[in-house]
Amino acid sequence: MDIEFVRSRFIKHFDGKTGNIYFSPGRINLIGEHTDYNGGFVFPGAVDKGIMAEVRPNGLNTIMCYSIDLKDRVEFKVDDPEGPRATWARFIYGMVQEFRKLGVEVKGFNIAFAGDVPLGAGMSSSAALESCIGCALNDLFADNKVSKWDIALAGQATEHKYIGVNCGIMDQFASVFGQAGKLMRLDCRSREFEYFPFDPKGYQLVLVNSKVKQELVGSPYNDRRRSCENVVAAIAAQFPDRHFETLRDAEWTDLEAVRNKVSEEDYSRAHYVLGEKARVLAVCEALNQGDYETVGQKMYETHDGLSNEYDVSCEELDFLNDVARECGVTGSRIMGGGFGGCTINLVKEERYDHFVEEVTKRFAAKYGHAPEVYPVVISDGSHKVC
Repeated sequence: MDIEFVRSRFIKHFDGKTGNIYFSPGRINLIGEHTDYNGGFVFPGAVDKGIMAEVRPNGLNTIMCYSIDLKDRVEFKVDDPEGPRATWARFIYGMVQEFRKLGVEVKGFNIAFAGDVPLGAGMSSSAALESCIGCALNDLFADNKVSKWDIALAGQATEHKYIGVNCGIMDQFASVFGQAGKLMRLDCRSREFEYFPFDPKGYQLVLVNSKVKQELVGSPYNDRRRSCENVVAAIAAQFPDRHFETLRDAEWTDLEAVRNKVSEEDYSRAHYVLGEKARVLAVCEALNQGDYETVGQKMYETHDGLSNEYDVSCEELDFLNDVARECGVTGSRIMGGGFGGCTINLVKEERYDHFVEEVTKRFAAKYGHAPEVYPVVISDGSHKVC
């Protein structure tokens, strides 16, 4: 992000004075898909693309917001009971209200912000905006006494209460807690987390965006969640002396014991979840050993599971994955809920240019539009820039 560009817009659209600049990143998830609502693990990392904002208290009870990318300006009172209508401004409004609930005396401020998180790529620009606002509010009005977890939870609450998206905690967690050169294994049940080294010398991490937008919401999402719950209920009935809350609590033998008591579809989906639980742990061990070939193998296994067992892929994503295999890419898989969006790819540097050229050319020839390619670097979480 260009600091001087953001600063020039802030100066132009407000009173000519400068403020503090804050940055919060988007995120990738290396492995661990559809594990969050099954009580499992996710493996995100912050990236070098995100939201940058310049913020300055204005001595009023009014928050004056300017979206540089949208060229839109919105104002609202700190204690406005309804908040603005514009969705982008409601992210700011929501964070203000959640900080006030934490006892922070938020006062009026001016803010201009811009982002370079690709929209629709599954890198969570909304969480980056929430985290950026949280970082600024904490610095300007709370003497940096609000914990990182409370900032992340305020972001999640903003999505739930003011945007209407019932998201999990991974996106906000990754944006706030990220560290350069490290991924994080987050336990979605206990919220315990651990950093793992991610320094793939000789490799590049790159996203390939199919630009297909068929998000996993509504019935498809609920069907898969229900499948998992059906299997948990069957296992709990089979073993009444043990406690089963989610598939996190089940082992392979438990699943096989109820195979004839659940539908083939439910069994297949639960089989993917148990496999993904094991793959996340295998990737942890591989990262500690610097074994990126095993990391890549597990990424391919996850794609196969998402496509063939969980049934959340689409033709375009499977095509991107096939091209990656043919180009000798170390690892490739769907990133996100499925039915569109990106693949995440771990590519040896000597194969990178060839892969990008081939996947761009072949995808465009088959589907009539080129995919978007985003190289990413694992970077630090929310912070004050200057």
